[in-house]
Amino acid sequence: NPLMTYETNVIGTANILQAAFESSTIKAIVNITTDKCYENREIDIAYKENDPMGGFDPYSSSKGCAELVTSAYRESFFKQKNIGIASARAGNVIGGGDWAEDRLIPDILRAFKLNKPVIIRNPKATRPWQHVLEPIFSYLKIGLLLSKNPEKYSLALNIGPSTDDILTVEELVQKAIKVWGKGSYTVQDTVQHHEAKLLQLDISL
Repeated sequence: NPLMTYETNVIGTANILQAAFESSTIKAIVNITTDKCYENREIDIAYKENDPMGGFDPYSSSKGCAELVTSAYRESFFKQKNIGIASARAGNVIGGGDWAEDRLIPDILRAFKLNKPVIIRNPKATRPWQHVLEPIFSYLKIGLLLSKNPEKYSLALNIGPSTDDILTVEELVQKAIKVWGKGSYTVQDTVQHHEAKLLQLDISL
């Protein structure tokens, strides 16, 4: 649903930031976007915060747009009110309570429970996997730092594991099988939608 995606991620972001600008009580804003906001060239580099925004698909593209909207509001409005605004770009999260369809960990566990092979689409695709509590901690810390020093911390920040901890989809499935004690997987021959194959973040900042 591309139109709703753009309306939510681009116009929705602008609406939230405009409401925040008109508020008399807002002290700091953390806009959580995604690592998919980058123009992914499918090359073996970790993207830095100043790399170009982009996106092959509407979701990625709209998140890049949300980053540009955030930057524009930061420079045009929030600086003059001394309100800190940062964007946080996190990678794929895993953790309890996530039972959504077409998400790797829930799909693995459903397959294990039914004694069926896990179906994976892109076994060699890499993702900066992290437990959900790690980015949540980062979001809260960024908000705290913004409220204390908005000028210093009003920027975009990548959030994720070190590049040494990045795994392919296949490696993650193999680790899950080892932990579970049994299981198998098959590779789906036909991919229905475009997916990034190589995606990693530089978290040095």
